[in-house]
Amino acid sequence: LLSCRLYCEEAKDPKRRSCQTVLAEALDIVVRSFAPILPHLAEEVFQYIPYKKDSESVFRTGWINTSSAWKKPGIEEAIEGACAMRDSFLGSISGKNALEYEVIIVIEPGLLFELMEALQAEETSSVSQLNEIMMASQTTLLSEFPKETPSDANIIKGTFLINLEGGDICEQSSYKVIARPIAKAKCPRCRRYTAESSSTPCPRCLQVLAAGKGST
Repeated sequence: LLSCRLYCEEAKDPKRRSCQTVLAEALDIVVRSFAPILPHLAEEVFQYIPYKKDSESVFRTGWINTSSAWKKPGIEEAIEGACAMRDSFLGSISGKNALEYEVIIVIEPGLLFELMEALQAEETSSVSQLNEIMMASQTTLLSEFPKETPSDANIIKGTFLINLEGGDICEQSSYKVIARPIAKAKCPRCRRYTAESSSTPCPRCLQVLAAGKGST
């Protein structure tokens, strides 16, 4: 999930930059948290942080205050729901490479479907947040079961309890995860099975490479 964003996206792509922001925030909190217990280690890590800091020492950074900007209603539930579906998918292909599969998620219209749409606006995507969580090469989000399903597809059923607003909003939703081998070739750059041939990068990587050439 992190490696794909960091190493495959364009340097200034918002998805890559947002990943770096989260990692920087996590590092800052972890280092400041263990500073009273491991002061020398914390100070050394702090001094080697490669971006601008407000203080010269970890012991002058003050108390840890989490910004309210990190708390977005529904995001936690969306991630937990997607992780539950991912676990269903991975359990159905135990021991196999998840990138060799495409996933179809079927959810009836409702709150759970809306939460998944927040992670993937397009019907089918290989670069959405939902697909990154699923760890597949491609994810399709549908509100109805597809009319044609290959005989080699695995169909997993599950439920997820949504709990919002401190329990004021509760909804038990069912979902189906269809996992089937993907028909595309492995991209030589990002290693996902999203290319037309094994010697040609996938459309996303071609776009990133073209943008990189244009900026040089």
